[in-house]
Amino acid sequence: MGSGLRRRIKQAHFKSPQQEALLNLSVAAAYLREESERVVSAFDITLPQYNVLRILRGVHPDGHPRGEIASRMLDRAPDVTRIVDRLSAKNLVERDRSGDDKRQSITRITSAGLDLLRRIDVPMQHAFDEVANRLSARDCRNLSRLCELLYDGD
Repeated sequence: MGSGLRRRIKQAHFKSPQQEALLNLSVAAAYLREESERVVSAFDITLPQYNVLRILRGVHPDGHPRGEIASRMLDRAPDVTRIVDRLSAKNLVERDRSGDDKRQSITRITSAGLDLLRRIDVPMQHAFDEVANRLSARDCRNLSRLCELLYDGD
């Protein structure tokens, strides 16, 4: 393997190629998360809040109940209610109890939330392009296949 991981974590030897690969994957995931957090923090939101807004933009003008939002999040967050509360306080989402089940609210993205995502889209795409341009299309397909082997198991 390359020397990037060895330099980054200052470790010369690994127990196995599998250990080295999984550590590399962890470091790469942390790097991508840090880059994404850097972008969204400039807009005064967190990465989980950004994820919720993107989920809701995908079904706009409809919305989702809390459980559906939670099931679609990239990182399973036990505190979806608090995330939605914070977004609501910023007028980025709104909740409505106008369905058949009044106990369940539907959360929808507001026009302010859509506007915020439009402003985030360009710098986020730029950050991802900087990383993605280091990989060929074939590399990306292989990386996707390998990642799915890890978390999907099929």
